[in-house]
Amino acid sequence: MDPSPALRGLRTAEILAVGAELTVGDTRDTNSGELARSLTEAGVAIARIDVLPDRLAVVAGTFRAALRRADLVVSTGGLGPTPDDLTREAIARVVGEAPEVDPALEAWLRSLWARRNLPFLEINRKQAWLIPSASPLPNPNGTAPGWWIDRPDGRAVVLLPGPPREMRPMWFEQALPRLLARGLGRGLRSRTLRLTGIGESQAADLLGEAVLRRANPEIATYARADAVDVRITATARRSRPAEALLDEAEAYVLDRLGSYVWARGSTTWPEAIQAELDRLGWSIAIVEAGTDGSLGGLLAGLAGLRRVERQADRSRSAAAIEADARAVAERSGAEVGLAVSARPRGQDTAVSVAIATPLGDRHERRLGFLGGSAGRSRAALIAAAAVLAALRRFER
Repeated sequence: MDPSPALRGLRTAEILAVGAELTVGDTRDTNSGELARSLTEAGVAIARIDVLPDRLAVVAGTFRAALRRADLVVSTGGLGPTPDDLTREAIARVVGEAPEVDPALEAWLRSLWARRNLPFLEINRKQAWLIPSASPLPNPNGTAPGWWIDRPDGRAVVLLPGPPREMRPMWFEQALPRLLARGLGRGLRSRTLRLTGIGESQAADLLGEAVLRRANPEIATYARADAVDVRITATARRSRPAEALLDEAEAYVLDRLGSYVWARGSTTWPEAIQAELDRLGWSIAIVEAGTDGSLGGLLAGLAGLRRVERQADRSRSAAAIEADARAVAERSGAEVGLAVSARPRGQDTAVSVAIATPLGDRHERRLGFLGGSAGRSRAALIAAAAVLAALRRFER
């Protein structure tokens, strides 16, 4: 017998993004990635992400299949008032219930139009629909309430609007807290180690195929734009909690890859560098040549960044790069000067980095894999890794 909603843990999820604008490429689906990250952090395994057109049979069929596979189904989009907004109709068809206008929702909608002195069109009543098993999720940023649906077998469905400015607060302020109270991801935990200076294939080779094929704890590598991530996921066993399994797996990863780890979780380069600047009470200025502004772009948003300068793309000696680092710090009044120069070397990119600080200077030369824009991006990562490592060596 299936457990009741109060007893069923929500450990697996599928995410559906509904809208023809997504399937034809007019709009980028950023919602699914944000929801997936949020659920993963809560210990939920994402089984599938689907992008669907505004076709009733397709959306309904996908909901039906998802509810057979996953504990939780979250959708975005298709909650507008027009005939091609079909998410409500689709889930109503799947659960065998008929939507009806909810008087409280209709009154709320009419008040929105009245405040603007606009006529309330009949078409807008669709956004006041509910089915018997659904409860509304208020939308303070738009006109499309979300739906929360509890299924008899303990599964849950959450319907969210498509615009991110409406989806995001509804998810984080209403749906997610309610899901956590239901036991979201119970028994499933994960950690992420962020690596630099190593490629995904090399990291995987050092970890070993047998470890990467293990189911619990699961260790997986992911090549990101700014790092190689190693995610460790564990589910509690009868004899061992998830945290113990994670500790054991993490110790294994660190034994083989610890020298490459620069951060944990979802930490970004600006966040990691800013933490060290704050610890030392310092600020930083940068100058880059031959990178097409890649370093400035990577560190955008760094609170302690006083100045960003770009020089002409030309070959520079080690002494000149070191002088650049000292000079940009002096011009900006920053304690740290970071200079990077990148130039093609065959099919790769030669990178030179200089760091000037009150406690000593450093200069590194590296060869970045690939050329062109990829090589310039790697030059920025090499420079960021160099300055982070340098700052971490200093005691205040």
